[in-house]
Amino acid sequence: MNSVNQEISLKLELIRQTLNETEASGLRLRGTDWFAWATAGGSNTVLLTAETGVAEVLVTAQDAWVLTDEIEAQRLQDEELPIDFKLHINPWADSNAREAFVRNATNGGIVLSDRPLSHIEKQLPASLLNHKRVLLPTEIERYRQVGRKASEAMTEVLKVAQPTWTEYQLAGAGAEALWARGLHPALTLVAGERRLPLYRHATATKEEIGKEAMMVFCARGYGLYANLTRFVCFGKLPEAQAKLHESIREIEASVLNLCKPGKPLNTVYETLAQTYQQHGFPNAIREHHQGGTTGYLAREIVANPHTSDTLAQNMAVAWNPSLPGAKIEDTFVILADDKLENLTFDPNFPHVEVEGRLRPIVLENS
Repeated sequence: MNSVNQEISLKLELIRQTLNETEASGLRLRGTDWFAWATAGGSNTVLLTAETGVAEVLVTAQDAWVLTDEIEAQRLQDEELPIDFKLHINPWADSNAREAFVRNATNGGIVLSDRPLSHIEKQLPASLLNHKRVLLPTEIERYRQVGRKASEAMTEVLKVAQPTWTEYQLAGAGAEALWARGLHPALTLVAGERRLPLYRHATATKEEIGKEAMMVFCARGYGLYANLTRFVCFGKLPEAQAKLHESIREIEASVLNLCKPGKPLNTVYETLAQTYQQHGFPNAIREHHQGGTTGYLAREIVANPHTSDTLAQNMAVAWNPSLPGAKIEDTFVILADDKLENLTFDPNFPHVEVEGRLRPIVLENS
């Protein structure tokens, strides 16, 4: 049995354990995140912006199916689905046929779902949610591939970017570089010189980027999100801007130092709030979300004062502390011995050491 089949077998075992504990008859997974988790990186995505896809997973105590329609079935079978799942195909114009199949397969019993739609469907328990958020070794290995490709795409594009490019052009070049590596450009934010200090979530516009720009990726591969932010400056970075970026690297270090198993996310958030204040930016904690855990969603949990969820070994995090005109972000996984591995580090992008970690600085293009 290869590693993918072993991973799927373990996940089916976890699902069936959940069915036994909850006395449910079946479990349906509709979301793009859960489909990728259950199939060890398979994709049910056609429309990139949709939370659900063109197929779903159904698991009972005896069987595991992928449910889809006659439009999608052959492609999924040829290109996406592992052998561990049976395929149930319904006519594309008859969704009732699928529901009848589910009722029959589950004997009309209670069904758990990531996105419950009917009165006999219930939310997934917290125990299974946690299994999705804590990554297996095979998932971490896939994540390394996604992170490396995403960071290389970012470096490639920012090294050739020009100040006369529009934000649309820069975002488009970023998306093209991700697609060329087999990654979904789930998010490509761009802010040029004028808009950079104004907006934290700067969707691209037709404006020229000018003297400097920020680009943000949420790049998806095997269902896993590599999140990273980088800056480019055309010419020498002004001293005031350099100091902002230095501050944000120091602020981020306080967060990364706390990324250890058992640490509550609200504790990390409060530490970040205090660090902003110590650096003279008391309002920054309220001006943008600060990130949190990541994985099969761009953010599995966004940290705030009330998130008591705790970090764990093999959990991925992506923090994005920011100030007007400065931001920093990479995707890390918490390994044994409290080690943090940066999945989106590219040695070819300029960087400095901050408290023992190599962190990106602004790329200065002449």
